[in-house]
Amino acid sequence: MFNKIITEKKKRYEELQNLLADPKVIQNKTEYQALAKEHSGLKPLVDEYDRYLKLKEDIHGLEKVLSEKTHDKEFLVLAEEEKGKLQKAMKESESRLEEILLEEESGGDRNIIMEIRAGTGGLEASLFAANLLRMYSKYAAKRNWKVELIDSSVTEKGGYKEVIFSISGKGVYDRLKFESGTHRVQRVPETEASGRIHTSAATIAVLPEAREVELEVKPEDVRIDVFRAGGKGGQGVNRTDSAVRITHLPTGMVVTCQDERSQLKNKAKALRVLRARLFDIKQRERNEKISKERRAQVGSDDRSEKIRTFNFPDSRITDHRIGLTVHNLEDVLEGELDEIIDALKAEERKMKLKVAA
Repeated sequence: MFNKIITEKKKRYEELQNLLADPKVIQNKTEYQALAKEHSGLKPLVDEYDRYLKLKEDIHGLEKVLSEKTHDKEFLVLAEEEKGKLQKAMKESESRLEEILLEEESGGDRNIIMEIRAGTGGLEASLFAANLLRMYSKYAAKRNWKVELIDSSVTEKGGYKEVIFSISGKGVYDRLKFESGTHRVQRVPETEASGRIHTSAATIAVLPEAREVELEVKPEDVRIDVFRAGGKGGQGVNRTDSAVRITHLPTGMVVTCQDERSQLKNKAKALRVLRARLFDIKQRERNEKISKERRAQVGSDDRSEKIRTFNFPDSRITDHRIGLTVHNLEDVLEGELDEIIDALKAEERKMKLKVAA
């Protein structure tokens, strides 16, 4: 059990209740909203913990009654039955507490920004990047998530040199955080006359979106340039300087966005990507310092790590981190990712519980 962790979180929950009643906090809208969200996030854990403690107290009371042995046999039989029911309920509550804690630690309810980049393989790699974008878009649709294109660099035949998009909805990061890394594809390209199988790759980065209250991007730390967006001739997007390039001066990080016709919308999207990338760096640095958390990760933080292979001739997909192989490649490309994701989540849960023990 995680008694110490839960006790600390309950203490924080009570502190937040007092802060939310403070007139000074109420007057500060940004601070109040941030604290209210934290308070709301802790409530399911605290409520379940209170239920767990009540069940524990009731079991203790029944055990005391049973130890006295002054009651008639029928009463003792009923008391034993009730004790069994309470013990079962307490185990269920224990499991629920573990689930809530693990989900909270993973930041499961965050929206994400996903970046897919064609790697080795030229045109074939860019086409594979397009396959991956379609796969995640279909998976998002099945779960009623929203997909929003942020920026892209299109190649011939409909491939992508790079594509950046956001996915928002309940449990997005919790389900897709395992997708970061190098994805390989083995298949015969359309242009291959001899039928020889080629191996290409695309890299994926899954960035949890940072809230403004968590990571402030100071105006003096960025340089914003505007320019005319690229694209096919005649598009309205090309007639004004609507594209935006943001340079983060302290890190040298550059983000561009030209998907929207509006300069303001492109700027807002670019800032979201910048904030997510900076937040990701912050999280990765934190993980480096917390050895237990790193031991509980499925895979590493290295995005060059080969995590999955899509083998078209055998209709086979292998996730190399957990040694899982499935033979339904076409279904997976149509967005049927749950079998793979559920297996990764199960492995993560097993590793985290082992580390926490």
